[in-house]
Amino acid sequence: MELAGRWCDLDMLLTRQGNLVGPGFEPDPALREFLQEDCRILCVGAGGLGCELLKDLALSGFGNIDVIDMDTIDVSNLNRQFLFRMKDVGKPKAEVAAERVMARVAGVKVTPHFCRIEEKPIEFYSEFHVIILGLDSLEARRYMNQVACSFVEFDAAGSPDPSTIKPMVDGGTEGFKGHARVILPGFTPCFDCTLWLFPPQTKFPLCTLAETPRSAAHCIEYAHLIQWDRERSGEEFDADSDEHMKWVYEKALVRAKEYGIPGVTFQHTQGVVKNIIPAIASTNAIVAAACTLEALKIITMCSTGMNNYMMYVGTDGVYTHTAAYEKDPACQMCSPGVPFEVRPDMTLSQVIEALKADPQLGRQLNEPSISYGATNLYMRGVLEQATRDNLEKTIGELVGGDGSVIQVNDRKLLAPLRVKLRFPAESADANGMVH
Repeated sequence: MELAGRWCDLDMLLTRQGNLVGPGFEPDPALREFLQEDCRILCVGAGGLGCELLKDLALSGFGNIDVIDMDTIDVSNLNRQFLFRMKDVGKPKAEVAAERVMARVAGVKVTPHFCRIEEKPIEFYSEFHVIILGLDSLEARRYMNQVACSFVEFDAAGSPDPSTIKPMVDGGTEGFKGHARVILPGFTPCFDCTLWLFPPQTKFPLCTLAETPRSAAHCIEYAHLIQWDRERSGEEFDADSDEHMKWVYEKALVRAKEYGIPGVTFQHTQGVVKNIIPAIASTNAIVAAACTLEALKIITMCSTGMNNYMMYVGTDGVYTHTAAYEKDPACQMCSPGVPFEVRPDMTLSQVIEALKADPQLGRQLNEPSISYGATNLYMRGVLEQATRDNLEKTIGELVGGDGSVIQVNDRKLLAPLRVKLRFPAESADANGMVH
């Protein structure tokens, strides 16, 4: 039974005009009805940030939420992942989180998916109006970025079709620091456009570990990277094995005592080996609130959206900063076409080999197929014989000219890669010879 006045605060936002509303906003009670009945939101991750996201989404009027997570609940999760209890240890996070949110927020439907994000077909992700990321993995973020960018379609002028945009909101936390960002592929910078925001993982020189350890982390990594191979050669280290982790801890403790280094604990050993960054519950709450608010603004336009990255630092007081980062025009994920220089007299076969040899593009290609608009230039599989003759034709014959965009497909790619061909300008020397 719906409580009287339950959504009065939400109605204040959705049924009245205001000075801060977004472009095209029209107050209408039907907006709340859409949120609760038709809108579908996907929350990727049900950990510390994911638990907060699910709670905030349910309490903000979203009635149909899906959550996907591959992990099960561990005792170490319980201090900040508030949807879980001791009796839940060992159970799938997605399933327990969905059950608990539905038990606490009447009327909301949360559908769990206990699997890897890669196991879902691309069609699964197309069903959602907004995708919200609560991940702690760079690789998982890049995969979801590729998914969102794969839906974008561009016109002949290279402008994205707004109806094909799959909005994505990304949240992340690291101790007392966090961020929230809005990604509208084709319009705002995507995740790959700003990879420089993520510093490389710290690596310790092996000579330091072996000869001059100066910290507890050095002793732990020595036991993990050097002593394990020396004393348990041929046995694969499993970071999820309590016995393996205890072995590393005990070896690190002995080495730390030998060098007079304090600070080696079992918890610290887990953190170093698994690259675990301490999580702060309040940081998760703040970032999740920002992400949920952006999702609400994207769906309803009740307020102007973030442009396009918000950083939070709670180390000394509370500091937030919003920045409008710019798209990378040559981004392989979200640009209308990655610039690639070829000569017009190169055969299609030579162009394919050049693509495979490119330091950036080649990493994603194994056996590419090439198309130009609706024309298949060279296709692997059943169409290989029908398109084989094009391999010996020049690229200048097969496409419209400089600036033409070809689509490159490969089994390693989630979606076709758009490549904008650049033909080098001809120049003449003093004798009039063309080069």
